[in-house]
Amino acid sequence: MNSFRRLALAALIPAAALSLGVSGAPAQTPSPAPAASASPSPAPSASPSPAASASPAPAATPSPAASASPAPATSPSPAASASPSPAAPPPAAAATPAPVQTADPFGQETTLEPRKVVMVKGTANWDSAFDTLVDAFKALNTLLDKQGIKHAGNSMIVYTSTDDTGFTFLAEIPVDQDPQKLPKDMSIGKSPEGKALKFVHRGSYDNMDNTYEAITNHLDDKKLEAKDTFVEEYLTDPLKTAEDKLVINVFVPLK
Repeated sequence: MNSFRRLALAALIPAAALSLGVSGAPAQTPSPAPAASASPSPAPSASPSPAASASPAPAATPSPAASASPAPATSPSPAASASPSPAAPPPAAAATPAPVQTADPFGQETTLEPRKVVMVKGTANWDSAFDTLVDAFKALNTLLDKQGIKHAGNSMIVYTSTDDTGFTFLAEIPVDQDPQKLPKDMSIGKSPEGKALKFVHRGSYDNMDNTYEAITNHLDDKKLEAKDTFVEEYLTDPLKTAEDKLVINVFVPLK
């Protein structure tokens, strides 16, 4: 965790379609069909002519042979013209474009709805921040599993204060029912609510510096003022997902 991440958090929290134009070309490929119908017509007309010319002179017989030879010469041309027909499949394959990849939301305005959560308070040093957050989620999951209570939403971290050495936080898991016999450091409460901006981070927790730098710059550019807290919603389970495969929604509540 480098120093910028700490400065960025401190700034947010005080020390408290391609068009298929070629489809017209395959539509014109039936044009070779007339050429094929034209070539057979000379062949039948050539055969009667030798019958008439055979009685006057034998010399006329070579002429039918010569006239017959062009007939085979013309027959390859339809075969050659038929070759464009296999060219029709490529446009058909191009007719199924790849799905469009939409960009992750960046500074998207949204409204956080309060949800019932079981939460645990904690403090963490920057150097071991992610391990501390994972331990907090493990404690909450152990409690819920023992009482047979299922999650009613994604796990969250609510940052409440930061300084140069570390931060304080609330690890929260949404639930539909109240757990019983909570330890002293756990409680039932409500998740943050109200107007906020939504950002998305993909990758490891330690590489979130770029995300928070972008958030800080966005707030400065838009002249927006954040509240004294912000929220990370873990779309991927931090207990089961490789750290470099995390997907986290970052919500910045606005004043």
